[in-house]
Amino acid sequence: MNTIDKFNEHVMGTYGRYPLVMENGSGETASDETGKKYIDFGSGIGTNSLGYSNSDWADAVCEQVRKIQHTSNYYYTKVQADFAEKLTAAAGMEKVFFGNSGAEANECAIKIARKYSFDKYGKGRHNIITLVNSFHGRTITTLSATGQDVFHNYFFPFTEGFINVTANDIDDLKAKADDTVCGIMFEHIQGEGGVNALEQSFVDAIYEIAAAKDIVTIADEVQTGIGRTGKFLAGDNFGHKPDVVTLAKGIAGGLPMGACLSGKKCADVLTSGTHGSTFGGNPVCCAGGLKVLDKAADPAFLEEVAKKGEYFRTKLGEIPEIAGVSGMGLMIGISLKTKDAKDIAKKALDNGLLVLTAKEKVRLLPPLTITYEEIDKGMEILAELLK
Repeated sequence: MNTIDKFNEHVMGTYGRYPLVMENGSGETASDETGKKYIDFGSGIGTNSLGYSNSDWADAVCEQVRKIQHTSNYYYTKVQADFAEKLTAAAGMEKVFFGNSGAEANECAIKIARKYSFDKYGKGRHNIITLVNSFHGRTITTLSATGQDVFHNYFFPFTEGFINVTANDIDDLKAKADDTVCGIMFEHIQGEGGVNALEQSFVDAIYEIAAAKDIVTIADEVQTGIGRTGKFLAGDNFGHKPDVVTLAKGIAGGLPMGACLSGKKCADVLTSGTHGSTFGGNPVCCAGGLKVLDKAADPAFLEEVAKKGEYFRTKLGEIPEIAGVSGMGLMIGISLKTKDAKDIAKKALDNGLLVLTAKEKVRLLPPLTITYEEIDKGMEILAELLK
């Protein structure tokens, strides 16, 4: 039995998988079982931030595995302390809770907003505003927070307490930010929703309203954080610092980790017994995360990410089939004039290029370490498919 048949026989069919069996990877190139190589413009949906098996990253992970691979969070570990110190400094936050995914990080943020309000104002102030077209995870509660009707099916009843506001509609935001609201949760760039950035005026309004009403601001940076937009946090492009920020995907270079960071306002909201995670802050993941931060927290590296993003946009602007390009840095959405994004993604795979889709767009989330030579090679393939 071949790998795909064996896989489909034993693994639940929760993904629409491409017929590619990943075998290994090096740098920004992956290889399948047959040895065919693929330039990766998706990086595991923005997760392999340093590419495949970066040598410094791999050495740090292997060294930690040989020291201690896991310990209960009833105890302390130096590697978690070192990572927390470096991560909070890079993000400009005070404290962090470690989990295993973006959904878990967002669950933590929701709990923080509700407990902050409960501690200060009591019951009845528990609603959280999220945006239409948002995506916050696949647990029951984060699905409930997600502002897309397509996800609100099958798993009834969904968690109550979420109010959807149309992105960039300030009047809608003002009308719904009433005295029952404890938090406003938003992505600066809606990734799964089509790589659409919020307008500066709308972001300004979020913070103005939140400050006036003592509402907790939650920036979901699961996809946009850790240097993806050319700044350490996407919010740094908008000039505001949220009360809570959530991270995952590229944070540990391909190992499972999520993080919920709080500023001073909410740093001490969660107390002993109010939250937890068996694998949160796993030493191996923290070791990988430290190596990611060696690069992603470096201003010179982030400046280069921004330059690569502009290089991509220049190349994309030369292709007549492309109607528009959205996003920031190395988070890129491509609108097409006549072709279908999903069809292009399949054809790209056949031609040795890995790309993603988001709504009707082709989506690119290449490793932050991608070279200009690899960009050129991948863009040659994409340009040919878009002729």
